[in-house]
Amino acid sequence: MAKPSDVYVTGTTLYLLPVKTRIPLKFGTETLTSVICARAKVQVSDSNGKIATGWGETPISVQWVWPSNIPFEERKNCLIEFCKIVARAIVNSTVKGHPLEIGYDFREHCFPKLLEEFNQNRLQKMPLLAGLLCCSPFDIAVYDAYGNLFGLPIYDTYTAEFLSRDLAYFLTPAPDSSVSFQSKYPEQYLIPRRNVLRAWHLVGGLDPIDRNDLTGDEPQDGYPVLLSDWILRDGLKCLKIKLRGNDEEWDFERIVKVGEIAIKYNVEWLSTDFNCTVLSVDYVIWILDKLRVEHPKIYEMILYVEQPFPYDLEKNRIDVRSVAARKPIFLDESAHDWRIIMLGRSLGWNGVALKTCKTQTGAILSACWAKAHGMTLMVQDLTNPMLAQIPHVLLAAHLDTIMGVETNSMQFYPEASRYEDEVHPGIYKRKNGIIELSSIRGSGFGYRIDEIKRILPEPAIEISN
Repeated sequence: MAKPSDVYVTGTTLYLLPVKTRIPLKFGTETLTSVICARAKVQVSDSNGKIATGWGETPISVQWVWPSNIPFEERKNCLIEFCKIVARAIVNSTVKGHPLEIGYDFREHCFPKLLEEFNQNRLQKMPLLAGLLCCSPFDIAVYDAYGNLFGLPIYDTYTAEFLSRDLAYFLTPAPDSSVSFQSKYPEQYLIPRRNVLRAWHLVGGLDPIDRNDLTGDEPQDGYPVLLSDWILRDGLKCLKIKLRGNDEEWDFERIVKVGEIAIKYNVEWLSTDFNCTVLSVDYVIWILDKLRVEHPKIYEMILYVEQPFPYDLEKNRIDVRSVAARKPIFLDESAHDWRIIMLGRSLGWNGVALKTCKTQTGAILSACWAKAHGMTLMVQDLTNPMLAQIPHVLLAAHLDTIMGVETNSMQFYPEASRYEDEVHPGIYKRKNGIIELSSIRGSGFGYRIDEIKRILPEPAIEISN
């Protein structure tokens, strides 16, 4: 049933903001040295003609969403082109309602056709994950606009007062569970916002760990380079270790090397990220069991294992129960939506790493499904700078994550967020191992956009209805 609070999209604008890394970041077999951030402005209207605008932003992380031997520039241009297609399509669509309903209807009924048409006659198809990333800035911006229209923080609207449909419309319980989503709304799976979150630091595959790793080409920009200097400067307590996934000995030694530094400097927790390159559970089990025997303290410090196995879970139905018996194992790249999470749970995955870059809508629905089925949650970074950082940390602030939030844009391009940092210093700097969110306030996502003095480039595309 329609509600007076229902809205529809009447205009979109896309801006492209280039960012260069200060040090390279390795994703699987590829390395990121620059990124384009897609920033969307969206206008919505209610049935009375009242309008509001909102903002969303997502880094177009080509190497993460589309690992391939296709030249980088070709993939990047495809993603930008698809962002423009989404900008047009969401204005021309007939979807309306709460942003969760708009996001779901667009994802289910409009997006598949857009992606299919885009991929026609392409030898290598743009993956679903890449398409979702292109939708993300617009999806996020609709939420911000909706909150602005009603003068409310967006997380105050995940209720029956604003939603026409309960979660049973969007989600189906696992066949082996007693879960019911009837008469339930997202608010029942969210927690009151936390303003202090433990911060996870990313130890990239190319990051120098000690002085023996230095080449002389490191930036001289006043920011730390060595892991120990990062730990001391930011008071870090949680380290995420990027691994190769195709070299057991290197991965094992990398964990040991980072773990020994972590112990020396009183870091409390580690996680391991194999970036979807592992093909057998035996690979992960060998590393974990060897750590347990030879370095028991480091083994104890590993809080969870992140997505070792290939992106496409439907084609790679690897039973991971033997890994999960040792450490919690979290879906990340594979977790496109709750249906894939349900498949993952049947294969033994017991955790989900959520990202706003797959859309805010997808993250909220996935969180509700996973939490209802007893799975553990985490919120992972896509090295989010500028506006992209705010919905990212707010998602973690409203979920009972296993431990805080991953946040690493300050490692790889800290100067990119200098204008946003002037308004929100607590979320672009880590102090005493935490980030602090109290500056995020007001309606929508609480960007306080009028106070941010960033001058935007000319729009890449501007669509109005």
